Amino acid sequence: MICKNMKVIGIDFTSRPTKFKPLTCAICGFDDETLVVKRLAEWPDFEHFENFLITSGPWVAGIDFPFGQSRKFIKNIHWPNNWSDYVKFVAKMKRDEYRKSLNDYREHRPYGDKEHKRATDIAAGSISPQKIYGVPVGLMFFEGAPRLLEAGVTLPGLIEGDPKRIVFEAYPGVLVRRLIGRRSYKQDDKTKQTGDQLKARGEILDQILSGTCFENFKVVVKTHIDINEDASGDKLDAVLCAIQAAWAWKKRDRRYGRPHSADKLEGWIADPVTCRAMDDTAFGC
Repeated sequence: MICKNMKVIGIDFTSRPTKFKPLTCAICGFDDETLVVKRLAEWPDFEHFENFLITSGPWVAGIDFPFGQSRKFIKNIHWPNNWSDYVKFVAKMKRDEYRKSLNDYREHRPYGDKEHKRATDIAAGSISPQKIYGVPVGLMFFEGAPRLLEAGVTLPGLIEGDPKRIVFEAYPGVLVRRLIGRRSYKQDDKTKQTGDQLKARGEILDQILSGTCFENFKVVVKTHIDINEDASGDKLDAVLCAIQAAWAWKKRDRRYGRPHSADKLEGWIADPVTCRAMDDTAFGC
């Protein structure tokens, strides 16, 4: 598919969107070098998300939640040994039933072997997609993956759907750590929001706009939108997701940058350093 100016969407996801904690979306244009963040949207419910997914393409999106579970977990819990089949299996569960399945699995396993990471999580330093407490990425998977499957989009390396609607798994945290280390830069709780977090967000944004990301992503970022004022960090995270999606689209002739070692059961995070680390580990480089 040839498109000189691709529409790129970055979405900061949540497992229970509300008007106070919406899904946050960065809508961008991308000419294969410059990513222009044109506007931001907030979706207070999943209906808006579902409507977006079936919008006619061409477009690509990066969304911040795990698209799959680890191969070890799938094997041990006896879910179907195919991504679309186990996602369909999960889609038939009620939220409480799914939560109970994950809790029951953890209960009698030894410490250190209760929640498993995918290969891409190990490379990116992200948490297990089984986690349903703290940052409940396991619930994000529960709410997000079935909706992607139902919408018929393409998820490179997992399922071939509409070639004009392509979605990548994004993870802003891995990019943020390369820019400012492990400093805190966001907080939903207003009583815990700090000036240091505001400063950290400013540094992240300054580096993005000054071209720091170009070395790895080969993407220039431009915007006139005030992203820094959002103390939750959701707007900034949505832009970071768009950067990762733009990189993957730029690599469309090379498997979208997907690692050769990517597991078709687990999925992969669209981040250049993470993808290189996955293959280096897999092949002993």
